Amino acid sequence: MSNKPKILVSRAIFPDQLAQLEKSFEVRFNQADQVLTPVELQKELSSVVGALVTGSERIDASALLNVKDLKIVANIAVGYNNFDVPAMSAAAVMATNTPDVLTDTTADFGFALLMATARRISESEHWIRNGQWDKWSIVHNPLGMDLHHSTIGIIGMGRIGQGIAKRALGFGMKVIYHNRSRLSEANEKACGASYVSKEELLRTADHVVLVLPYTPQNHHTIGASEIALMKPTATLINIARGGIVDDAALAKALQSGKIFAAGLDVFEGEPQVHPELLKCNNIVLAPHIASATEKTRRAMVDLAVENLRAALDGKKPPSLINTEVFKA
Repeated sequence: MSNKPKILVSRAIFPDQLAQLEKSFEVRFNQADQVLTPVELQKELSSVVGALVTGSERIDASALLNVKDLKIVANIAVGYNNFDVPAMSAAAVMATNTPDVLTDTTADFGFALLMATARRISESEHWIRNGQWDKWSIVHNPLGMDLHHSTIGIIGMGRIGQGIAKRALGFGMKVIYHNRSRLSEANEKACGASYVSKEELLRTADHVVLVLPYTPQNHHTIGASEIALMKPTATLINIARGGIVDDAALAKALQSGKIFAAGLDVFEGEPQVHPELLKCNNIVLAPHIASATEKTRRAMVDLAVENLRAALDGKKPPSLINTEVFKA
């Protein structure tokens, strides 16, 4: 029988990274990449000292019900709305995430999604594939919205939001933002950004980009009343989390022309997508891939492993969320 500490890796990771873990740990792995049921997750956590998980695994009081030796659950994500942090602290389980390593990759994707949405790239591809392109036309080919010299409104001005703002400057865009707390003067200057209320942002922006964390308070930050404030020529981009936008209200707005278009990388209840969104032509859909480059996903796993190793060695993990649990 192995004397190595037993850990769980809840979803598939790169084989060489798994092999490295197996040198130090007895690994309960899931390279088949099937999402564990709550019962399966509870059983796995009851027999390990640490776990690497993703947003698919809800770590709450129920999941932690039978844990005995569990010291850390390391999220392979920057967001951690799948964590019930108070419940984890009550069980003396450290919670960690993977900030910083995915900032630029996610900001790149957010801007790519914005461009594809504003310029109707996805819709145009379908147009060609369906045999609708029979000639070039000034007025009858899909007409999009400009990014250059337009106004971008960013809701949520953390690392990723600031990354998007800096990219927008290269397009000569006016950058406005709304955040729970205002940035420092130096950060605002670096981003070329001006702070405004959420209502002013929605009324003013040609392109609204959502990059705020999901919390119960942020649920449906954008709903029917917020969309009603937006320009009919505006686009809405969500690379934050599902639940930030009321997807049903967004579908109605897109179908009725209340806004021009939307680009979504995240959805309420994903991987399910609201069926009314699928009926919309003026939308670009992506399967939660903002951080999906091999380099970045490897870096996310590496940081999660670093957090796990530190906790099991009695050291403070570099991205510990519930710092009150750590005892030096």
